[in-house]
Amino acid sequence: MQTVDLTTLIALTHELNQTCVPARLEQVHQSDRHTIHLQLRTLEQKLWLLLSWHPQSARLHLSAPPPKQPDTFTFSQQILHQVAGYALVSVGLTSAWERVVDLRFAKRPDDPVEWHLYLEVMGKYSNAILVNADNEIVTAAHQVSSKQSRVRPIQTGDRFELPPALLEAMPNLQEPFEIWRDRLALIPKPIKQNLLTNYRGVSSSLVRSLLNIAHVQGDRLVTDLTLDDWQALYAAWQLWLTCLEQQQFNPHLEVKGYGLIDKLPNSKNPLIVNNFCDRYYSQQTAQVAFQQLHQQLSQAIQNQLTKLNIKQTEFLERLKLAALADDFKNKADLLMANSQLWRVGMTEIQLPDFHSNKLMAIALDPTQNAIQNAQSLYKKHQKQKRAVLAIAPLLEAVQQEIAYLEQVATTVSLLEQSDLVVLQEIRLELGQQGYLKTAEEYINRPKNKNTKGISKYPHKNSAKNQSQSQIKGNKPKVSKGKEELPSLHRFLTPNGFEILVGRNNYQNDLLSFRIAGEYDLWLHAQEISGSHVLLRLPAGAIAEDIDLQTAADYAAYYSRARLSDRVPVVCTLPKYVFKPKGAKPGMVVYTHEKIIWGQPTAIAIPKS
Repeated sequence: MQTVDLTTLIALTHELNQTCVPARLEQVHQSDRHTIHLQLRTLEQKLWLLLSWHPQSARLHLSAPPPKQPDTFTFSQQILHQVAGYALVSVGLTSAWERVVDLRFAKRPDDPVEWHLYLEVMGKYSNAILVNADNEIVTAAHQVSSKQSRVRPIQTGDRFELPPALLEAMPNLQEPFEIWRDRLALIPKPIKQNLLTNYRGVSSSLVRSLLNIAHVQGDRLVTDLTLDDWQALYAAWQLWLTCLEQQQFNPHLEVKGYGLIDKLPNSKNPLIVNNFCDRYYSQQTAQVAFQQLHQQLSQAIQNQLTKLNIKQTEFLERLKLAALADDFKNKADLLMANSQLWRVGMTEIQLPDFHSNKLMAIALDPTQNAIQNAQSLYKKHQKQKRAVLAIAPLLEAVQQEIAYLEQVATTVSLLEQSDLVVLQEIRLELGQQGYLKTAEEYINRPKNKNTKGISKYPHKNSAKNQSQSQIKGNKPKVSKGKEELPSLHRFLTPNGFEILVGRNNYQNDLLSFRIAGEYDLWLHAQEISGSHVLLRLPAGAIAEDIDLQTAADYAAYYSRARLSDRVPVVCTLPKYVFKPKGAKPGMVVYTHEKIIWGQPTAIAIPKS
């Protein structure tokens, strides 16, 4: 992600002064620990101004309204308490070639300035600071103690001081070519490095744009540049300074970020740079957030699956030992039938088996007689039988949990970078199910009765009993209120019927039990984790084979078997799809199904 440089700040503040000044500050909302949104009302419209001090994406620009979620941050509340109702009278840099933006507020546009909201765009040292008319710090996004910085501490009540002044030369449109070239050619280093270190306000992204305009390789030493190279580079330099002077920019995407200078544009859009930055950083921050959350959830799911697989192996081994229960009983019966053959002090006796007539060696306790040894074997038999009864439901519960997590893992693996909201829904779901074990999630976790039972009391959730109870008509209760339908995948069959595909377990449940109609068809990859698929059919319509095949192809594509050539897909009516009591989100049972072989490689999904 490209950081905001001085050129971008100059362009943004100029546009903001043209469109947002004067404006009344009505609301302040902090969406995360690095971002606040200021609601500004001008005479013509209401705008939202985003200020971010994120270490990788510190910036300010107009944006869409913030998400509707509670604001629990004190920083935004302090700004709102002090500055709400004041007028924003100017937006500008504190001094030339400095990356500190000063938002000035007064009671009325012509009154003296009473508040300054400074945004320092300086990488990992970025900050937002509210200062009153007496130049005292009222609040700051990051409090910096004297132990952290002896040069410039930032704490409530301190006097506000600007960052130390830069020492590099200031760019000048009137600087002659010879002096400019001599300054850059003084030290024999690559030209991109000398451009970056000799002048203020020059960023790596600006250097990249200048070199692209001049068609000069940045790795070339200054001693290797020809006169034509220097003149082309100087022309690009002059173009940049002219853009700054005339406040005309041409934002465009480049291979490694974006640029603002290319040629002097003649755009009538007064917010061309603000709109561009809003789109660019919204996409970039969403991609970064998606990648981080995707990695977090994938790791958490994998860790849980590893633990559950170990537990499943242990239960299976204990069941194998429990299978010896009949052997203990058989030996006890042999001892009881042949007790007369026992002799005092025997540690082993060999008796013919009732069924095979082969000799069976039976270990004996020499301190006990034949009847007592037989009784000990009967007790072991009963103990093993009880172990089977206890372990079987535990094993079933673990297997259900593994199936659920594999379903979630499949869903996460199929998501794309544009599916951040869907991924956040999965995170919320995992938090509600207790898989993301953080203190905040446990404290704020909503109580869901359907999450109880499987892991804590597994013996009450036999799959057979659940299936039978659901087949009798125990459909899960679904809210009929005004609930927003999720952003499902939507496709069309060759005959124009709509296909809906769930993108996570929350959407799968809504799809199967809220959206599905009595004439629709429900599809899912058979015994393979994947999405619920619904083929929407109006009353009286009959789906042809090509429609069923298309829906089955999508069900196979959005499953763990996406890379297979053929995948068995079950198809049934929604009324035959049931949720077992206590089952986790997205887990269902079904009846009256038929099999369609889906071909996931036969369809092409358009990239979003």
